[in-house]
Amino acid sequence: MSGPNGDPNISSEDGIINDDDEYGDEEYAAINNMLDQINSYLDDLEERNDALNGKLHELLESNRQARLDFRAQLTGSPTQEEHHAVEQESSLPSEQDQHEENQ
Repeated sequence: MSGPNGDPNISSEDGIINDDDEYGDEEYAAINNMLDQINSYLDDLEERNDALNGKLHELLESNRQARLDFRAQLTGSPTQEEHHAVEQESSLPSEQDQHEENQ
């Protein structure tokens, strides 16, 4: 019979592998508490990672928008904000239209 790592010269009956339970309930409780703490720390790290990831996406979007605005200023074309403002102004009734409606 082969050994634990597939070594044909060592068998599991040679006493190398000892499956006797040497740990008491207290040791298992202590290990369980440590695992709970590790799990809690990992959850905290995951939350921090998610928050940082969200902030990174916001920063990337902000930088992308700033780059587009800067490029638009260099080329002289209106920025998205200016284009949006022009659209809003054109959709509003002019003073003359309002004056005609009031009469």
